[in-house]
Amino acid sequence: MRTASSTGGFTGWHMLGAMLAFFGVIIGVNVTLAVMAGRSWTGAVVENSYVASQHFNERLAESRAQEALGWRSTLDIRDGEIRYALVDAAGAPVRASTATVLLRRPAYEAEDERLELSPVGRGVLGVTHQVRDGLWIVEIDMDAGLDKPFREARRVVVKGGALQ
Repeated sequence: MRTASSTGGFTGWHMLGAMLAFFGVIIGVNVTLAVMAGRSWTGAVVENSYVASQHFNERLAESRAQEALGWRSTLDIRDGEIRYALVDAAGAPVRASTATVLLRRPAYEAEDERLELSPVGRGVLGVTHQVRDGLWIVEIDMDAGLDKPFREARRVVVKGGALQ
């Protein structure tokens, strides 16, 4: 009579090996995903949401007052340059003493960049900078002689180094 061990059949050691391999793969994948999640975007949009909510109405009032001015802006990204122009309701260029542009990725702050804009002529502000392709949030802050800085934010797509 032959026993299971003499024929090389499935034994308890085989079952133990299969169970260890199965749970080893599951635990390994979970640890890998947990480490990757810890190194990626945290999901935080603001440092403290309560404090940010306290300033919401102020920012909304500033935005409405800014819209009432009737100012129009143009933004151009191409050929390694960012250009921004702002004109008043009559079409005259708005002069700025200082202006900055913040380039932000919507969900990943590692590529965020703040650049100083300089006058390049006829009310146009610019900076030489190659913007990588993809989705960006462009925030412009400029001192245009108002009580508060003029602020504008746009969500744009850059493809082939140019604004789409």
